[in-house]
Amino acid sequence: MSVASPEPHPEDVSRGLAALERHLADVAPVRPRPALAEHGGETRRVRRLRAEVAEAHLLAGLQEDDTPLLVDTRRVRRRRKAAQEAARLHTLGQDPVMRAWQAARVRRLLVTAALVSLALALAWSTAGVQVFAADGAAPWTPGWLFAWLVEPFMSLALLVVVGARAYLSTRGRPLSDRRLVRVERLFLGLTLGMNAWPYLPGVAEAFSLSRLVLHLLGPIVAVAVVISLPIILAGFAGLDHTRAGTPGTGASYRPNGPDQYTPDSTSLAALTARARRLIAAGELPPDPGADKIRRALRCGMDTARAVRDALAGPDAD
Repeated sequence: MSVASPEPHPEDVSRGLAALERHLADVAPVRPRPALAEHGGETRRVRRLRAEVAEAHLLAGLQEDDTPLLVDTRRVRRRRKAAQEAARLHTLGQDPVMRAWQAARVRRLLVTAALVSLALALAWSTAGVQVFAADGAAPWTPGWLFAWLVEPFMSLALLVVVGARAYLSTRGRPLSDRRLVRVERLFLGLTLGMNAWPYLPGVAEAFSLSRLVLHLLGPIVAVAVVISLPIILAGFAGLDHTRAGTPGTGASYRPNGPDQYTPDSTSLAALTARARRLIAAGELPPDPGADKIRRALRCGMDTARAVRDALAGPDAD
């Protein structure tokens, strides 16, 4: 037999909740939130604003320092490096040895191009001379084959004369003997005539100006190369590589730089004393070269060399 439990009274519920709160307070006591007065009003917002103000003071002090503006950027260093390289290349280009080397390279290139052009022109002319020398012979017959040899042996003889004149022109001894000139003209005239003859008006069955010009092209080029090559090489042989500039060839270069004078004994002594002070201050090495002296004293290269010699002289420390 079941007994019905009585309904709880509201007062019983209140007493039970109060007892539960007391038990929880004993197990995990709640710590009270500290008052702002204990920290003098130091809230998170105050700390953040104080850090911002301190940062602003530091930035204001650093912004007055111009040292970062004096440091070269990567782009400035690349530009300065390129400028220094260009200046050194220009100076090197004025050296007599470098100028002689450049002239030798250009001369070799021109001679190679001229000889290749001459060989092609003579090969072109060989085909035209073969038609003239074969005189209608059937292909691969003895007369047709021997006709191919006419132009080569004339060309070899011509190249002997041209090569001798060209080589001696490079040594400053051009050959101007009239007999050699006549030999050249004879060979070139024969080549020109044999190339043109089968295509001249009255000889050719049907005259064509374009065919005549086409067959004259090889001999004309050969004549031009033979005449011009010794003259060009003689011009190279007469070059004065010790002169940095000549009238009519562009700007001339003064050897002494910005000051444009050769120093006398008084000015040289003053510059030498100034260079010694720079060496003592560590702005110049103990044994500076002329280029470093020129840049430090802002003088010309001749003056810098004189100062360098004075520093290394018997009066040097």
